[in-house]
Amino acid sequence: MYQVIARKYRPQGFDELISQEHVKTTLGNAITQGRIAHGYIFSGQRGTGKTTVARIFARCLNCEQGPTPAPCGKCVSCLEIGEGSSMDVIEIDAASNRGINEMRELRESVRFRPARDRYKVFIVDEAHQITSEAFNALLKTLEEPPEWVVFILCTTESHKIPSTIVSRCQQFSFRSVDFAELVARMEWIMQQEGITADADAVAVLARAGEGSVRDSLSALDQAIACCGNKLDAAEVRTLLGMFSLESLGRVTTALAGNDAPEMFAVVAELEANGRSLQHFARELARHFRNLVVVKISGGETRLVAASQAEQQKLAEAAAHFSEEDLTRYLQLSLDLFRDLQSSLQPRLHLEMGLLRMVQAGRLLSIEEALAGLPGGTAGPGTRSASRAAPKPAQLAAAPAATAPLETLAGGDLRSRLHAALIDAKLTHVADALEHSELTESANELVFITPKMYQLYLKQSEFEAAAKRAAGRPVRITIKVGETARSSGQVVAAPQREQEAATRALSHPEVKRFQEIFPDAQVRTVRNLKDT
Repeated sequence: MYQVIARKYRPQGFDELISQEHVKTTLGNAITQGRIAHGYIFSGQRGTGKTTVARIFARCLNCEQGPTPAPCGKCVSCLEIGEGSSMDVIEIDAASNRGINEMRELRESVRFRPARDRYKVFIVDEAHQITSEAFNALLKTLEEPPEWVVFILCTTESHKIPSTIVSRCQQFSFRSVDFAELVARMEWIMQQEGITADADAVAVLARAGEGSVRDSLSALDQAIACCGNKLDAAEVRTLLGMFSLESLGRVTTALAGNDAPEMFAVVAELEANGRSLQHFARELARHFRNLVVVKISGGETRLVAASQAEQQKLAEAAAHFSEEDLTRYLQLSLDLFRDLQSSLQPRLHLEMGLLRMVQAGRLLSIEEALAGLPGGTAGPGTRSASRAAPKPAQLAAAPAATAPLETLAGGDLRSRLHAALIDAKLTHVADALEHSELTESANELVFITPKMYQLYLKQSEFEAAAKRAAGRPVRITIKVGETARSSGQVVAAPQREQEAATRALSHPEVKRFQEIFPDAQVRTVRNLKDT
């Protein structure tokens, strides 16, 4: 009867186990030194070897030549544990045996000595599914078990294990298997099975597992059943529903060429071929992540799960963009993938998301826009001139829409404003102005008025009249205070602030900025010496 590859090539000893060096070293030393704990927790993502290590550890403890970190694999105990038929190594599926009654039965079983071997080993898979009541029933036994009992709890969700259980066990966190190690392992298995495949096909299969050995080997089994003894990368991708660098590269090529119509063509082709748009968005986000990593690393890196040829293609694609571009595209693709999870019209969301990326590629920072102006200095990372840049006015925050100001002619500002208030029959407001002091700067009018008059000056009609009298966009500020007109005391703006404002507004860079952005306003001038 056929045996799947994942079971056929399951490691039978620590020397066959790939990755998890920290687990192998610690358990091997514990066996050599005779420091065997009564409880262990193996946690980590699926397919990283938790149950496999638990069985190997049981063989190490019960081998006829042991306890030894290198079991013989030939004695009756080793063979039975490998086949899963040992009476002294009990494997429990907590997904279906999670209740208090099952834990009570386990607690009763613990009392009896092993039938033949040194240790009675209980391997509990999916331990996080055990109920709280069942854990409480197991608690005392797990804390003080008989000397011949070893518990091994395997879980993918260690945070669900009660802290009372965790504190009584040694915990080992299993890591995702390194891409290069997984590729080497799969190439060895293919050699044993007489399967031929190019490097890209092996990389696709290894990447399909996302760090899980079992998932990658299951994908290999599926590929062999579909393609026979010779695996082709394109066929494997189609079988597994994955996308090639060429299909994902159409998006990056369209971004580099500012080609919005191509984005619609990409989505139309996906829809016509019945491909999952959500899956495409996920793969696109991963693609941009790889481009960011390759761009920053500057060459081949172990941080990207791809073959050498694929990494070369990624590097060529990343060369067309800056780090800032790629980071922005990665964030947009992540947002797109999130939105597609709940979208009722995924095609519309995908099209708009891809168009948003094209539009984002046209944006420039203020620094880059200033650098492109006459007399500007280009800074590092400035985009090529071929990319369209918006006008400077587009980069500034749009000011609130205001009606054109009509200048009131004749006399000084106070006189013009007072006359306008009288003409508008705002005699109470004009009287308040008579008792107020006015301080004028380039972009602001400050009125200092006694408290009893502040409500008159805060009326919208007064602000509109003051701006018409000034004849330019200004900010109207009302301050409460005694004035010479009301109490004989002059309360004016400090001389230092006026001098600082004058120096700041006359600075060449400030003047140049105001020329570039004529609608900009200087609201506040702060003297850094006072901070």
